[in-house]
Amino acid sequence: MSKLPVISGDKLIKLLTKLGYEIIRQKGSHVRLRKKTQMGEHNITVPKHIEIAKGTLNDILSKVSLWNNIPKEELIKMLSKI
Repeated sequence: MSKLPVISGDKLIKLLTKLGYEIIRQKGSHVRLRKKTQMGEHNITVPKHIEIAKGTLNDILSKVSLWNNIPKEELIKMLSKI
């Protein structure tokens, strides 16, 4: 597995919007996004921090990978290009 990059919440939100997620609300420093997929409706919360913790990023990427049928490695590559 590729090493997880150190990224900001804004960068992760940018990737998710490119994948079809829509920002539905923000409360404090957390942004809620939604996407309708073949499996149903996927909601995810992203911390809008300068640096997202590795465990948090890993969990978010795992869930996005599962709901969108995109390999996690591909998501990591996409993050490095943003």
